[in-house]
Amino acid sequence: MSERNIRITQASGQAVEDERVEVVERKGIGHPDSICDGLAEAVSQALAGAYLDRVGKVLHYNTDETQLVAGTSAPAFGGGEVIEPIYLLLVGRATKEYQGTRIPTDTIALEAAREYLDETFPHLDVGSDVIVDVRLGEGSGDLQEVFGEDGAVPMANDTSYGVGHAPLTETEQIVLNTERRLNGEYTDENPEIGQDIKVMGKREGDEIDVTVAAATVDAHVNDIHEYRDAVEGVREFVADLATEYTDRDVRVQVNTADDYEEGAIYLTTTGTSAEQGDDGSVGRGNRANGLITPNRPMSMEATSGKNPVNHIGKIYNLLSTEIAESVVAEVDGIRQLQVRLLSQIGSPIDDPHVADATIITADGVAISDVEDEVEAIIDEELADITGVTERVIDGDLSTF
Repeated sequence: MSERNIRITQASGQAVEDERVEVVERKGIGHPDSICDGLAEAVSQALAGAYLDRVGKVLHYNTDETQLVAGTSAPAFGGGEVIEPIYLLLVGRATKEYQGTRIPTDTIALEAAREYLDETFPHLDVGSDVIVDVRLGEGSGDLQEVFGEDGAVPMANDTSYGVGHAPLTETEQIVLNTERRLNGEYTDENPEIGQDIKVMGKREGDEIDVTVAAATVDAHVNDIHEYRDAVEGVREFVADLATEYTDRDVRVQVNTADDYEEGAIYLTTTGTSAEQGDDGSVGRGNRANGLITPNRPMSMEATSGKNPVNHIGKIYNLLSTEIAESVVAEVDGIRQLQVRLLSQIGSPIDDPHVADATIITADGVAISDVEDEVEAIIDEELADITGVTERVIDGDLSTF
């Protein structure tokens, strides 16, 4: 029996997979909100690495308030131009001096942001299409103190919670992998598709509709016929992909707002709607597991950009997801698992105020058959909570 406050209970209601209507969304890496998430996390990792290199430990910081102000563009077949650049403001708090050592936090943040943009957006000219600005203030002294002593388990920075679930439903798997693979293997071979890809999945009974909004890149599209071919290529790819995750009927539609007669199509110069009036902010998009899931409880905390040492909004959302995935992988007889971790400010992060797991078991399996195994895994994962910090800093865990 664990000394931690771990609760295992039977969930009420149906499993999401059995509900009549399910809705799932993912905002791709080129969506303005996801751009902010990605930049905030890139800056976070860079600051953590710099602190470790310069003073031997991660100092207090948060970079989770990045903002994007959209630009203006004039896309055209064969290649258009950006009229007004996108403006990005890196906002947050950082420790700029420690025991006589000054750390150039603003410079580190700018370099990390520009490198992320260069690596992620091949059609975006960081020198002319975007302005990157930084405003990092100093952190609050009392919040810096809850980092705790060297070698000790950090104290929670806030009274807050994280939530995770597993396994993913068929619809969730389709939505998540549609964007990831379009923004991976597909765009590698089809540069006419930009990084701003949003996917919405809707399941009614056994019928799944997948709606994809995929930005096209004007330099690789010479006319309306090539645009139609690009859209159809995405549709066929997603329809084929969906069969890997479900036997249900799936209908795929792409760029449903297009009006060919009026010439209104999703054509961009940079591959993102951020060039055309679509602003963005950290935390307004995907949760820590990469999805927006209104059928399930979610934390509204922004995971990206928060410090990975003691910020519950980051650590508990990542850890609760990992716990749920580990339990489902290791314990037979679980159809659905939800994990909630609640912190109390100033308490050790490995000893939550409560760790609550609600379970829907398979037919013939009782909660009593699995609860000891589930509790043991939760206890083990909490005991290794600092491993989450290390993997986040190393870039091994995705936050959006």
